[in-house]
Amino acid sequence: LALNPWDVVLCISGTIISCENAIVVVVIFYTPAFRAPMFLLIGSLATADLLAGLGLILHFAFVYFIPSEAVSLLTVGLLVTSFTASVSSLLTITIDRYLSLYNALTYYSERTVTRTYIMLILTWGASICYGLLPVMGWNCLKEPSACSIVRPLTKGHLIILSVSFFAVFAVMLQLYVQICRIVCRHAHQIAVQRHLLASSHYVTTRKGIATLAVILGTFASCWLPFAVYGLLGDYSYPALYTYVTLLPATYNSMLNPVIYAFRNQEIQKVLWAVCCGCFSSALPFRSRSPSDV
Repeated sequence: LALNPWDVVLCISGTIISCENAIVVVVIFYTPAFRAPMFLLIGSLATADLLAGLGLILHFAFVYFIPSEAVSLLTVGLLVTSFTASVSSLLTITIDRYLSLYNALTYYSERTVTRTYIMLILTWGASICYGLLPVMGWNCLKEPSACSIVRPLTKGHLIILSVSFFAVFAVMLQLYVQICRIVCRHAHQIAVQRHLLASSHYVTTRKGIATLAVILGTFASCWLPFAVYGLLGDYSYPALYTYVTLLPATYNSMLNPVIYAFRNQEIQKVLWAVCCGCFSSALPFRSRSPSDV
């Protein structure tokens, strides 16, 4: 096959994604202090994005060096599983943030740990099922007219994935609106109790709203183009349109570590400790709520 520049860009994107998220996975896995629910969810997100990056690399390698329909199904299945798990992990993190504010007094309890494991099982269970569908026979290899904009996924399969994304985005939007209201109310109450100036309350509220806007804005701008095109596009359309909408979706996995992991002060402490050569698994951590925006 002639080398497609878009495939090269996707492979490079996958390499960057893999390196970033591998750092997060290693830090969380080898630090005993990172066993709290919020770190487990961040670890789930990083694992999903790491697999997505590896999937992009393997897809490029197999397409150009080991072309095979069976291998193509496996790599596409891996990509569907990983990207679905990534989007679902973002939803679980949003739910966790909301509940940490809504049920602040009971958040640090065994119930939260149990709920976290249930969400992880559901997230990865559903994602693996989505990814196995092409491998189990729901593909368009024998019927090209049934193909979607992403071969060998069928049009029906991609529609389900796109509709699922819109459902996840709607739930996240609603939850973040509620989080924003709670943050504004808490900031106002703290300002009143401490007799702070109105400007202090305004700055705190604006910072929280700006952070939430970045989170939702990044997620929407990365995934909406591909989700919309997945619903409206057809296999007969130029492949260029698929690449143009799919590439921003991969950027979401590239930005997730920055938004959800590297901004976390505890993870920053460990990374600085590793860079300075003074890593210790018993580093002291300040207990922080996942809703700290």
